[in-house]
Amino acid sequence: MSASTEHDQLILHTALTAGRIMIENGSEIERVEDTMTRIATNAGARTSQLFVMITGILMAINGEVGAQIQPVKRRTFDLEKIAVVNELSREFAVQQITLQQFADRLDHLDSVSKYFPFWLQLLAAALVSGPLEVVFRHNLHDFWITCLVGMVGWAVYYLISKYVEIRFLAEFASAAVIGLLAVWSHHLGLGNSVDDIIIGSVMPLVPGVPITNSVRDILAGNLVSGPARGVEALVSAAAIGFGIAMVLQFL
Repeated sequence: MSASTEHDQLILHTALTAGRIMIENGSEIERVEDTMTRIATNAGARTSQLFVMITGILMAINGEVGAQIQPVKRRTFDLEKIAVVNELSREFAVQQITLQQFADRLDHLDSVSKYFPFWLQLLAAALVSGPLEVVFRHNLHDFWITCLVGMVGWAVYYLISKYVEIRFLAEFASAAVIGLLAVWSHHLGLGNSVDDIIIGSVMPLVPGVPITNSVRDILAGNLVSGPARGVEALVSAAAIGFGIAMVLQFL
């Protein structure tokens, strides 16, 4: 294999890895396309062709190396990883790092787990649940119990997502647990309103990022990825609703 071909292969590997990491962690398609194009251009590629969807990426450069496909098998949300990819792309653009260093750092970034430890995620879930319950429902009495229920709900979501590879099961199960705890806390006198506790506690589970990215992709002309993200967000929201409804129906 010639040096030119090896260089082109490295460009493809770097750009495809960067794009996949960004999609897997919640980036909109337009940002992915822009980042991958900049990587190829800054690496010396004369031309680059891209076809990006939320389930896979197809890329070819220079018309000499065959197009390569990078499948996207999972999708979660870690905006920190997206920021790191963008920062590495900027460092490469100003030649602070080489293409090989860029590729190595992307491979390392891809192998690490979430940046934030579990306890910090629980704290964040509490700080989302309680304050939003007060904002939306003006019920200060149920603030602390909503924080607690939101934390438990997020813990269930995190653990199921980590160990069970069934889409939307985590949303359904965590919503059911939230509904159950909200009803129990009301019966035990720890909370005044079941509805208010549920509304605040499910906020960490609401698919806000997919909905936002769906609208942005559609407005940018990505009429495949945009509706696909929207359907994914709607199914996620439906799973949350079914979990709550099942508990309220039987309790």
